[in-house]
Amino acid sequence: MFVETHCHLDYLKATSLDEILRLSKDGGVEKIITIAVQDENLDKVLAIASAHQEVYCSQGIHPHHAVDTKPEAIIKIRENLKNKKVVAIGEIGLDYYYNKSPREIQIKVFEEYLNLAIEFNLPVIIHTRDAEDDTMSILKNFSPNLKRKGVLHSFTSKKELAEFALKENFCLGFNGIITFKNAQNVREIVELTPIENILFETDAPFLTPIPHRGKENGPYYLPFVADKVAEIKGVEKSKLFDQVLANSNRVFFN
Repeated sequence: MFVETHCHLDYLKATSLDEILRLSKDGGVEKIITIAVQDENLDKVLAIASAHQEVYCSQGIHPHHAVDTKPEAIIKIRENLKNKKVVAIGEIGLDYYYNKSPREIQIKVFEEYLNLAIEFNLPVIIHTRDAEDDTMSILKNFSPNLKRKGVLHSFTSKKELAEFALKENFCLGFNGIITFKNAQNVREIVELTPIENILFETDAPFLTPIPHRGKENGPYYLPFVADKVAEIKGVEKSKLFDQVLANSNRVFFN
């Protein structure tokens, strides 16, 4: 059995939500976490989670949208965090690759959400791209008080950040990128990551794994990610899958 720890169900368009959930269940995906990224979908992801027993959600603002974050969004998030279907703060973090929001605003918003995670005792779902130094600097200050820790999702950063995150007992999230021909650097991170710190995700509808590149991604493709991790690690599938399921439940559902 699997937990899909990161997807965007409100972005999927190729098939109906009911069909997505059916296909996912048939593939062994027992729980799905659909992720908030901006003011406009905070309530959407919570509505989807509330309507489906196997679906949960996060609340947060992606660094791309940090500059557009309104005070009303923080009020809404604080209220939504009282709902038991909300299992994490995210997707939050820093993105210096696109710089769609000024860096100083990204940092301010990231720190604000880390404080929320501490206050509500929730794990964090962190997006970081080309921002290793600032990500480590900020997490050094907040990690001691983040009791539930969380995950650096869709991990594609350098070894230094991976080693820091693992030392701080964060998990690393891996998705279809690990199946891509030019992603040897990410496969090397998978190799060094203990199975006790691995989470599976798809980031659907993005990053569809081989052999389904070109199609819209969905949680039902999560087994391709899991199989690839097992291949890279050289670990028996049943052992890996049981451990990653335990990791997912520990981080998000305990």
